[in-house]
Amino acid sequence: MIRVSALYANQAGARFDHVYYAQRHIALVRERLTPHGLLRVEADRGLAGGGGGEAPFVAAAHLYFASVEHFEAAFAAAGAAVLADVPNYTDLQPQLQISAIVVEA
Repeated sequence: MIRVSALYANQAGARFDHVYYAQRHIALVRERLTPHGLLRVEADRGLAGGGGGEAPFVAAAHLYFASVEHFEAAFAAAGAAVLADVPNYTDLQPQLQISAIVVEA
C-alpha cells in the first residue's frame, strides 16, 4: 500500500479555507478518485510544530492506494477536476510526497 500526501506549507499571508477543504474538497477527492482505486483519504489541520512553535504545514491530505500505478491511473483519469478545485480553498501550491507504508500498527 502507498500513501500520497499533499502538504500545504504554512506561509504568512496565505489563504486557506479549512471548512471548504474538509467539507467540499475532500468529498470531491473521494467522489472522483474512489472509482479509480482510492482506498482511504484523511485530512489534517496543522496545530503546532515541535517545541510549541507554529505548524510547518497548515493542512495535509493523505490518500491511500494499492500501488503507485493505481495512484497514477486514478490521477490520470480524474486528477484534473481535483486540481481545478484547489483555488477554491487556497492560494498555496501543495507539495506531494508518495510513500510506501512499511509498518502498520
